[in-house]
Amino acid sequence: MTRAAILAICLCLLAACAGKDGDVVTGYVEGETLMIGPQDAGAVASVDVKEGDSVAAGALLFSMDKARAELAWKQAEATAAAAKARAADAGSLDQRVAEAAAQFENARKSYERTKKLVRTHVAPGARLDADRAAFESARARLEGARADRDGAESDLAAASAAAALAKRRLDDLSVTAPKAGTIEEIYRRPGEVIAPGEPVVALLPPENMKIRFYAPEEKLSSLKIGAMVDMSCDGCAPRKARISFIAASPQFTPPVIYNLKERKKLVFLIEARPADPSGLHPGLPVDVKLP
Repeated sequence: MTRAAILAICLCLLAACAGKDGDVVTGYVEGETLMIGPQDAGAVASVDVKEGDSVAAGALLFSMDKARAELAWKQAEATAAAAKARAADAGSLDQRVAEAAAQFENARKSYERTKKLVRTHVAPGARLDADRAAFESARARLEGARADRDGAESDLAAASAAAALAKRRLDDLSVTAPKAGTIEEIYRRPGEVIAPGEPVVALLPPENMKIRFYAPEEKLSSLKIGAMVDMSCDGCAPRKARISFIAASPQFTPPVIYNLKERKKLVFLIEARPADPSGLHPGLPVDVKLP
């Protein structure tokens, strides 16, 4: 083989290697943390985890002071018990309605009969006035009896709902992990008073890991949402990641001029979800092999 041929082969190999290296871009791992806080304002009673702890779904993270919530729950329970006792006397309330309905029916019939007699001049007008008053009074008693019966049922429903809400708010003061994950940061300590929703701990579920990297414009046509890319990092085994986001516009500062020469400098932000997030940590550099 001539020296010229050997040189040509070496140049081809170098070109191939350069093209291969050009298909690998550097990115980093990012985590979408869950900021966990209480639903109601109050004082932090205890923090039951430490930064770096791995917790299971449903594990206790922290508790708020429960003294006032317990009093509110006991008050709501007492109101519900009184409403229940009143509603339990439904038999007597129904009896009152039945009696009032019978009296109303009798008064109505008497009033209708007197109206006919007055029209035929058999009964005096004073009797009509008296029967009309008795009819209106009977109707008012019937409406009152029905309101008492229906009110007892409504009061029981409302009081029961208020007691259930008070119990739920009391239980919610013990805040648990909505998902399994790692405690990334603790923001508040026991004794601090915080507002509703103010974060006490930051939880990072493994499925919330993603990698972010920038792809050059010429590679954008080969990258699609849902496509797989190969990724690797120091100290972790190579693995696949599924593309979940592709920026619609180039990411750069300052803006570049869109001409043939400068177009090669355009890069687009890509996000991908690792198939296996184990061993990955936010901020970890990764290498991504582009298709």
